[in-house]
Order: sequence, then structure tokens, then C-alpha cells
Amino acid sequence: MARDPKTEAALALHRFGFGPRAGSIAAIASDPRGALIAELDRPGTGRIADPDLLSGGEAARAAFNFRQERKAQRLAERAQRDAAKNAPAAAEKPAMAEATAQGEAAAKPKPNPQPGVPQQLYLEEAKARIDAALGADLGFVERLVWFWSNHFCVSADKGPVRPLCGAYEREAVRPHVLGRFADMLVAVESHPAMLLYLDNARSIGPESIAGLKQHKGLNENLAREILELHTLGVRTVYTQDDVTNFAKVITGWSIVPPRQDPERGGEFTFNPRTHEPGPQTVIGRTYPEGGVEQGRAVLADLARHPATARHVAGKLARAFVADAPPAALIDRLTKRFLDTDGNLKELARTLVSAPEAWAAPRSKLKSPGTWFVASLRAIGITPPDIRPVIQAQNLLGEPLWRPPAPKGFADDSAAWMDGISERIDVANQLAGRVAALVDPEAAVDTALGPLASVETRQTIARAASRPQALALLLMAPEFQRS
Repeated sequence: MARDPKTEAALALHRFGFGPRAGSIAAIASDPRGALIAELDRPGTGRIADPDLLSGGEAARAAFNFRQERKAQRLAERAQRDAAKNAPAAAEKPAMAEATAQGEAAAKPKPNPQPGVPQQLYLEEAKARIDAALGADLGFVERLVWFWSNHFCVSADKGPVRPLCGAYEREAVRPHVLGRFADMLVAVESHPAMLLYLDNARSIGPESIAGLKQHKGLNENLAREILELHTLGVRTVYTQDDVTNFAKVITGWSIVPPRQDPERGGEFTFNPRTHEPGPQTVIGRTYPEGGVEQGRAVLADLARHPATARHVAGKLARAFVADAPPAALIDRLTKRFLDTDGNLKELARTLVSAPEAWAAPRSKLKSPGTWFVASLRAIGITPPDIRPVIQAQNLLGEPLWRPPAPKGFADDSAAWMDGISERIDVANQLAGRVAALVDPEAAVDTALGPLASVETRQTIARAASRPQALALLLMAPEFQRS
């Protein structure tokens, strides 16, 4: 049965975007599918153009310099303490007086310390990301950015990666989110954040110049995750020998040490001294020795493999449509991926054009981050301070750029069901802060429109207070699901 235009518009915003803002349901009601496709063709969509944000190399160097300054400061403080201990007895009284003065100064309340440079960079990038999602008209392309960033995830929990997470997403994911999968694959796998996260920066070929001298070993982490998670999918067409051989292929994919090069430190480099020489066979094809190009050749073939097409198609359908997506939708996306040589704009266009993507029931629970952004959009709030947003995502179980494993955050509802009580806490906090500014009845029309059931409208109308009414809206089943 055909939906009325406003119902389809509301569905478009919840299923494919970041949820409605004031007036957005009416704005696209004449052609919801066309509005989603039009966003794909908008110049600059998916990019963050902020000249104040550092490049990955600049961020790495800034973090390195900060750590060096902290280290020098600790050494100086230790030297002062040692000097004070060894001072002559004649200086004891002045020293005692100075200690008393220091104790009095220490007793005074101190202002909250500013976060270190790595955390500052993390917070600045986080604000840019959330602001982009809040400011998007529909949010379809931003949702695609989040999808691919999670597919090719890195983690801020690994110390050196923290200052690079935002730059990684801006440099390796956003420029290619509507481009070719093969180009994004090369960009993410050669980015310093990924090389640090999965330890490839210190992988050394056993027969390389460095390997023969240092007797250090091969690291297979990146090679394994590229095959299992980023391209072919777990337990498909590769073997353990393929993992090992591919790990040899990408030895030498490393990072310029900031200590050695203050101008290019933290940037990608190919180090021939650590690269395993000779040809390597990966999934039945032998790749001749070619330095960095040997690795790029393997990635190009992985990007075109039918197993990669099906793996990506299944993940995309599951993330946007249903935990168990229709087989016809996966087949449709797989075919389009192969027919267009991995054109991701065409894949996104196919997703929102497919009848199966619209016919699926609204049973999929939104991820915590998607729900939280949708909540902020619904009540018209852009937080000036990103730290409460970070704290909320931590509480909700989806901390920003901190997945629990290289496979990223789960894309099915079951993973998030246990966190419903935390959503209630967050909804209550949000509602309490904005209740004086937001009319609950108007918020229902903004956030859900025709998707709101009679029961939901009645429940919100009968709430004991405005904060309770807004919290009930944000926790309504129609708002929780896409």
C-alpha cells in the first residue's frame, strides 16, 4: 500500500538521514526519494571545510611536540626536587619557608586543567563532526560518512591514534564517500591512523634489509583485517597463507618518525628497508616485486572482487534498512557495485531507489550516536560545548571513534537493546535543559509528523510536565527506530 507523501518524507529522514529538523518533513514531501538523491549531487557534500583543523601530519607533529614538552617539564621538575634534597643545611630555613608558601598556594582551589594537545585535537574534530550532522539538511551523506568510518574504523583508545581520528575521517573517508571504493580503500589503508592502529608501521619483512639485521617479525594485523573486515568478509575466499603473503606485500607501508623529520613527521612513507622483497601470491594471483605499487595492486583487485561487493552490499543494507535485509536488496546492491566498479555514489543511489529499502518495517533500533543526533535535531539544539556530547555517547555505549574491536560498532539492534535505560537518562537530561524553550506538541510534529501513532501523541499530551513530555517523545518507539 502506498504511503502518503509526508509519511514517506518522515521515513526518508529517519531511515536514511539523521532525523527531521523543523520544517524538513514538509520540505521534501513532494519527492522524498528525489531529495535524497539530490543530496548526493550537491557540490562539497560530505566534506568539512574548516581551515583551523589540522591535517593528519600536523596533528601527529603537534601531539609529538606536546609529549616532548611534557617529558622535558617532568625532567626539570625532578631535577629541582633532587637539587632541593641535596641543598646545604644553611638553606634549610629559607627552604622551609618556601615550602610553607608552596603549601599555602597548593591549598588554594585551582582552575580545571586544560586538556593536553591530543585531547584538544580529538575534541575539535568531534565538534566538527557533530556540527556537520546537526547542520545537514537531510543527513544522508553524513550517515554514509559514519557508515564508512565505522567500516574502516580506527580507535582513539590507542594513544597515538587519538589526535589523528578526525583527520583520518576527513582525509581518507570523506573525499571518497561518493567516489570509488578502490580509492577509499587505498586512502584508509595507507593513512597513518590505520597504520598505527593495526600496527603495520612496525611490521618488518623477514627477508628485508631491516629484517635480516634486526630479526624483528612480520605483523599480520592490518593484512588480516583488510581481508576479513574491509573487503572480502570473514571466512570467504582467502586462506591463512593469503594473510601472511599479503602482510609481506604491505611491509614498508609506514610513517615518517616526527623525531627525525619535523616537517614531514607523522605522514605516510614507504620504507624499502623494511619491505619484504620478491613476488607474493595472494588469492591465486602472483604480484611481482614493485615496492609500494605491489600493495596497491593487491588492494585494487580486492576492491573489485565479487566477495567484496557482496560483503559491502550486505553491510550497507543492514546498517540502513534492516537487521536481516531482504535478499533482493543485497543482490541489487551487489550487482550495482560490480557493474559500476565500486562507484559508491551509484551504490547509495541504488539503496534509496530500491523498493525493498522502503518496504521494510520500521523495526531497526537506531544506533546510540544516530539517535542522539536525531534528538538534538528534533529539539533544535546545537551544543556549544562538545564535551557533554562526548560524555553522552560514552554513557550510551558508542564512544566516538572508540570501537571495541577492528570490526567497528555493531550494526544490528540486538547490540543496543541493553542500553535503553541509558537512553532514558540522556533523554531526561536533554528534556530538562530545553523544556522551557521547546513546545512538546510542536516537537512531535517536527520529529515524527505522520509517523507518530495516536497512542504516542496521547501519552505525550498526558505527561505531567514539559520535560517529561519531551523525554517521552525522544523515547517513543517511532523515534527510536528507523
